[in-house]
Amino acid sequence: MTPRSARPVRASRLPAPGPTGGTQDARGQAPRRPHEDDFLDTPPGLAQLAPGAVIRSRRVRVALLGLVPQQRIEAWQVAYRSTDLHGEPEVAVTTVMRRRGAVPTALVAYQCAIDAVSDRCFPSYALRAGARAWGALPQFEILLIARLLDLGYAVSACDHEGRLGTFAAPREPGYRVLDGVRAALALEDAGLPGDLPVGMFGYSGGGMATSWAAEMAPTHAPELPIVGAVLGSPVGDPGEAFIKLNGGFFAGLPALVVAGLRHVYPGLAEVVREHASSEGRQRLDRLEQLTTTEACLRYALDDFDDYLDSPLADVLALPEVLHVFDDLRLGHHAPTCPLLVVQSRWDQIIDVDDVDSQVQRYADRGADVLYLRDGASEHISLMLLGFPVMLGWLERRFEDHRAACHGVAAPPATGNRDHLSLALLPSSWSGFAGLGVVAVRTVLGRG
Repeated sequence: MTPRSARPVRASRLPAPGPTGGTQDARGQAPRRPHEDDFLDTPPGLAQLAPGAVIRSRRVRVALLGLVPQQRIEAWQVAYRSTDLHGEPEVAVTTVMRRRGAVPTALVAYQCAIDAVSDRCFPSYALRAGARAWGALPQFEILLIARLLDLGYAVSACDHEGRLGTFAAPREPGYRVLDGVRAALALEDAGLPGDLPVGMFGYSGGGMATSWAAEMAPTHAPELPIVGAVLGSPVGDPGEAFIKLNGGFFAGLPALVVAGLRHVYPGLAEVVREHASSEGRQRLDRLEQLTTTEACLRYALDDFDDYLDSPLADVLALPEVLHVFDDLRLGHHAPTCPLLVVQSRWDQIIDVDDVDSQVQRYADRGADVLYLRDGASEHISLMLLGFPVMLGWLERRFEDHRAACHGVAAPPATGNRDHLSLALLPSSWSGFAGLGVVAVRTVLGRG
C-alpha cells in the first residue's frame, strides 16, 4: 500500500534528532557502516511522519574511492521517513551534495548502481571519506556525480536498496528515491530552493531503481516537479536476467539478487530452505558480505543447478518463484515524466530484448519515451560512452522546464533510434571534454 503524497516537511517541525543529529565527520576516522550507525535508528512515532519527513541530518565528507576528499563538494546525509516493499514505514538515508558556494539550479536524484547486498556498497557509506569499500560501484560513480555538480545541479544519492540491501526489489526503490528528493528539498542546512525542478538519473542497477521511481511518482509523489528520467540499461526483466546470467561470467549478480530478496519474499525464502543444499545457503550468506566486484570475481561461472536438489528449471517453475519474477518486472505502471532509455545492442549483462519490452510496455501505456540503442558498446563501456548524450538530454529537460515557466512549450522527442555509436554524435564531444576535466579535478580532490 502506497502512503499518501505529501509536501516536504522541514526538520524543525519534527521531533528532535537522535544523538547523531547534526554531527560532522571526524577527520581521519573511518565512517561506521550503516548497520552499525545509530544515525539510522528508528525514532518514536515514525508511522505518524509524512513520507520524506526529515528525521535527522549531518554533514559528511565525500571522497574518491574513500581516499581523496573532495574539497569543492558540500555534502549532508539525511535520515528520513520512507516506505518498504510491504508498505511499512522505515528510516531511509540519502546523501545530498552541492558545489561549495553555488546556488543550485536543479536537483538530480542520482541512483548509484549498488548491485549488492552488503552495506559497504551503499552510497551513504561508499561515497564517504575513509570508506573501505573496494569493488563498490558507487565509489567510481562519484566522477559522474561531480560532473552534475559542475553544471550547477544539486544531487541526492539515496540508499535505494534500503537497510537490508534488497537488490532488484520492486517499487520500494522508487519510494526511497522520491522521499529522498522530498527530504533533500526540506533540508534547511543545504538551502535548496523549494521550487527546484527535479531530474532522475541511473544506470544498470541505478537505472532499474530510476525506473521504479518514475513508475511510482504519479501516485507516490505527484507534487514533485520531475522534468525527466534517464534510464540507462534499466534491466527490464530481472527474472530473465537471472536466467541469462546464471552459469556465466557474471553469475554472482543473480546470486546477489536471491541473497537479498529471500529476506523480503517469504515464499522465496522457503524455496531456498527446501531446495538449496547447505553449501548453497552458505554461499548466499557469504554473498551478503561481498561488494559487487568481489561477488562477480568469486562466483564467476557458478551454476545454481549445482546447489539444488532439483533441476533449476523445475525450481524456477514453482509458483513462489514465478510470483517473484512477475513482481520484479518493470513497465506495468506508466510514468508521467518524459523518459530517455539508453541500451547497448550487445550488452553482455542486460539483454536488449528485455529493455525493448520494457520500453514497449511504457509506450503502450502512453508514456513519452525516447529509446536509443547503441551498436558499438557493451554494458560497462556504455555507461561512459553514453553519458554525454544522457546528460545532454537531461539538461534540455531543465531548459524546457524553464521555458515552460515563461509559456513556451517544447515537448521532448519520442521514438526508437539505433546509432552506430552514441560516442560519435557531435553533441557528445563537448560532453567528453567536460567529463575529462572533472575527472582530473576529482582525482586531485577538486571535483
